[in-house]
Amino acid sequence: MKETSLALALSTLSFMLAVIWGGPLLRILRHFKIGKLIRVEEPGQNQVKMGTPTMGGVMIILPVALLTILLNAASLLGLNFLGRSVMVPLMVMFIYAGLGALDDWEGIRGKRRGLGMRARTKFIIQVTFAVIIAIILRYVLGVPQLLWPTAPEPLDLGFMYIPIAAFIIVGGSNAVNFTDGMDGLAGLICATAFAAYGIIALLQGQVFLGRFCFTLVGALFGFLWFNVHPAQLFMGDTGSLSLGATLGVVSLMTGQWILLPMIAVIPVSEALSDIIQILYFKATHGKRFFKMAPLHYHFELLGWSETQVVQRFWLVSLLFAMLGIAIAVV
Repeated sequence: MKETSLALALSTLSFMLAVIWGGPLLRILRHFKIGKLIRVEEPGQNQVKMGTPTMGGVMIILPVALLTILLNAASLLGLNFLGRSVMVPLMVMFIYAGLGALDDWEGIRGKRRGLGMRARTKFIIQVTFAVIIAIILRYVLGVPQLLWPTAPEPLDLGFMYIPIAAFIIVGGSNAVNFTDGMDGLAGLICATAFAAYGIIALLQGQVFLGRFCFTLVGALFGFLWFNVHPAQLFMGDTGSLSLGATLGVVSLMTGQWILLPMIAVIPVSEALSDIIQILYFKATHGKRFFKMAPLHYHFELLGWSETQVVQRFWLVSLLFAMLGIAIAVV
């Protein structure tokens, strides 16, 4: 009970820091005219979002980093608030946020204005870091490789753990990136997923990881204060790439990564919809399986309002997250 109370307290503190920091960040982004560019092919109603400040992922990352580093520093005084293990997901958050920031900047002010980094370049960097992180998880932290429901002991995947873990990190990073297309959507979905894994971590006795997850949930709620419709701020790739990769790492650290497609059902569906659209388009020489991909645009073109899409996707995400927690504790 004490661990849960501290985790919730950290979530509240992180929320307050994000909200306080949000106003000055908005003024900075507006001053330097760091605004979102809308793709021509996006639904017409999205054109009104042109110029809205982006790279808002910084609002999420700074409170989490500040609290995590300060609480780890407190351990030098004999106060056992957080553990060294949470420095790995924090490091992942910084690395992928840096990559996302480069992508955002390239798309706003760089040579590839409106496009961002080349997909191949970004993918190679993502995979390189993911493999390094997978090796750290396997050989340095020694995390459980796979916890199968009802199995008494973690399963040993051997060397195959490295490519599987790398795939989860890269896949999570890109899946959340696909999800980030409507006001509040990616933030709500990520907050729900991190809360689910935070609960799983606490139930496993990984109190430090659980506290880290709830610190992130609080920061995401603080970001949503400015991101709900009509959004004043977008997280950009700075936020989406880092959140997705960090979620993948958290799932790996709990050993319950097999539940990730369930707990993160919306990002997985968004990524799959994009893959299906491309494959179907090529196989049928120009026909489309969805009206538009990723999936949230398909429903918007069916006539759902942006708020309806976000709320209904979040409800589905919440239900599947609860189901994932139930399976994890079997």
